[in-house]
Amino acid sequence: MNSFNIVELDVIRWGEARGIIENSTSAAQVIKTQEEVQELVDAIAAKNKDEIIDAIGDVMVTLTMIAAIEDVPLVECYYHAYQQIKNRKGYLNKDGIFIKE
Repeated sequence: MNSFNIVELDVIRWGEARGIIENSTSAAQVIKTQEEVQELVDAIAAKNKDEIIDAIGDVMVTLTMIAAIEDVPLVECYYHAYQQIKNRKGYLNKDGIFIKE
């Protein structure tokens, strides 16, 4: 298994080679992300593990394209989000509702 940073760089190179980063927009990639998220929803509903893995990967690719277009490392975005949530207290109850402390 490769590290997150290596895979991110491979995906960016893939996107550059296909003109996605140069010729696409964040808005266009968000639409693609929404399509991939719907595929994830469908895969989860079908309980199809292979399709779930594929859909999560596809979502990550589109997010990587957005980050590259915006010239920000995806892992930086991930880290930023973690910094926002790391000290939150609470738990998810059996009904799927997050209860803040």
